[in-house]
Amino acid sequence: MRAALYALAVILPVTAWAQAPQSDIRAQLTPRDYTTLAAEIGAKVERIAVREGERFTKGQALVAFDCSIQKAQLSEARASLSAADKTLAVNKRLLELQTIGKLENDVSMAEADKARAKEVASAAVVAKCQITAPFDGRVVEQKVRSQQFVQPGQALLDILDDSELELDFVVPSKWLVWLKPGHGFQVVIDETAKTYPVKMTRVGARIDPVSQTVKVTGTIGGRFPELSAGMSGKVLLAPPP
Repeated sequence: MRAALYALAVILPVTAWAQAPQSDIRAQLTPRDYTTLAAEIGAKVERIAVREGERFTKGQALVAFDCSIQKAQLSEARASLSAADKTLAVNKRLLELQTIGKLENDVSMAEADKARAKEVASAAVVAKCQITAPFDGRVVEQKVRSQQFVQPGQALLDILDDSELELDFVVPSKWLVWLKPGHGFQVVIDETAKTYPVKMTRVGARIDPVSQTVKVTGTIGGRFPELSAGMSGKVLLAPPP
């Protein structure tokens, strides 16, 4: 009789755990990559190729500036470089004929190097007259409008890559004993009322000493067009018995 009661006492906690509801863990969908594109030069916005919510591909021109002055400066720098190179070529020939001294030739060589440096600098500025997409994605927010003058460092577009959505949530730090990268589970998204597969990918670098919790990240498995960054839901995850 005592043996039967002891066995029942041992089995009950396990059975109760198996029937207990899973922990109420809230999570949010986040994009894999996101950034804010900013102006690197002061200029007038000539054209914005994409609007809020629209998609773009990597390398696509997103914003173009009116760079007529910068392009004129580049043309001037190239003309100066051409003249300097021609002067240098003539002086090299004259030096061979001993018509001029080495100092004059060295000065013309330095002038050519200076003109080349100006040409490179002007070309670098002109290259910043167009901002291209660093990855495939969508526009979250358009912060400027066409024909608006912007300053260097001013934010232009908030963009994100939603090709692979991640799930961020917080769990008790003691779960790290069994919760490892590669662990599979599910999440129910509030906005769609559907369940999606998730695989844990990484653990936060620091545990909160007050709450004794840690941030973990998982990746939604597969492509689901109805999902968007910012959606939230409940993680179906509980410690093993």
